Amino acid sequence: MQQGEIQIQAFGPDHIEGAVALSRQENWPHRPQDWQMALQLSSGAVALDDQGRVTGTILVTPYGAECAMINMVIVDRNVRGKGLGRRLMEQAFDLAGDRPLRLVATTDGMPLYQKLGFVPSGTILQHQGKVAELAAADGVEAAGADDLPEIKALDREAYGADREALIDALAERGQFAVIRRNGAIEGYAAIRPFGRGEVIGPVIAGNVEDAKALISFFATSRPGAFLRVDTDSRAGIADWLGEIGLAHVGGGVTMDRPSRKDAAQARPKVYALANQALG
Repeated sequence: MQQGEIQIQAFGPDHIEGAVALSRQENWPHRPQDWQMALQLSSGAVALDDQGRVTGTILVTPYGAECAMINMVIVDRNVRGKGLGRRLMEQAFDLAGDRPLRLVATTDGMPLYQKLGFVPSGTILQHQGKVAELAAADGVEAAGADDLPEIKALDREAYGADREALIDALAERGQFAVIRRNGAIEGYAAIRPFGRGEVIGPVIAGNVEDAKALISFFATSRPGAFLRVDTDSRAGIADWLGEIGLAHVGGGVTMDRPSRKDAAQARPKVYALANQALG
């Protein structure tokens, strides 16, 4: 196949079936519903071969004007090495405009991202499995709809960007829990169906013990359920996740690319855990 036979188009709902097939080729767990949520929050592009098959995907999730996250970057292994990944990234740059960019890179993708101006900023550790029996979490309660504005404000402070649309999408599909002290929310976590089971994240907390309590709140209510948690390696909870039955199964490198206007993009405050929950 010649590179010219591959066409780049806007990612639409009609492409989800092909995107699911492509992600399964990579042993990713994403269901059609997971792709639908990602597309609901994002703009993107697909690569189509001369028979209309999806051979590449990329999504750009804007978080206000502060930044955008590049997600779901896949190139069919049968057409790799022909510059398709770069073409998809160029589409992502157009969609993102002047926003600083963030992504989580695999080992295979890092060389291209570095050539395109991304620099490593951290490491994500993916944990999954069935949680061992845990004691009930103290000081954590289920959140209600009235808590969403305060959750959004806390999330923006922690993440450094406006993820209001993400939180609304999570509220449609899952549940929230909060830690409340002196009438104010000091930490929150979300859980929703994903892949083989459920994913816990984002988790925003001011310290490690609060992060553990938020995760435990959901884990103790789902004995035997398959759960996934992605954590920053600096968060200090990776060993604990392994101890409770969530094995380390991989991860990636977080990378940042400053906007054309800014020489550098400040990272948010250090919080215990932050998972953007799409990929």
